[in-house]
Amino acid sequence: MFQPEQNVDEVVRSIAEETGTPTETVSRMYADTLAQFRTEARVFDYVPLFAAKKVRNELRDKKHHPH
Repeated sequence: MFQPEQNVDEVVRSIAEETGTPTETVSRMYADTLAQFRTEARVFDYVPLFAAKKVRNELRDKKHHPH
C-alpha cells in the first residue's frame, strides 16, 4: 500500500523551527539525505521519515556541539 509522503515544506519548516536553522539549509540537507537514502533503500515507504530524522539529529548535534 502506498503511503503519501508528508509535505516536504512542512517537514523542512518543522526541522528549521526545532533546530533554529535557516529553512534553506534544512531544505538542502533534507534533499541530499533523501536522495542518499533512496539510492540505498529496498523499501521506500519510510525513507522520508528516516531522512527527516537524520537531518534533525545532525542539526541538534551541531547546535549542542559546535565546531
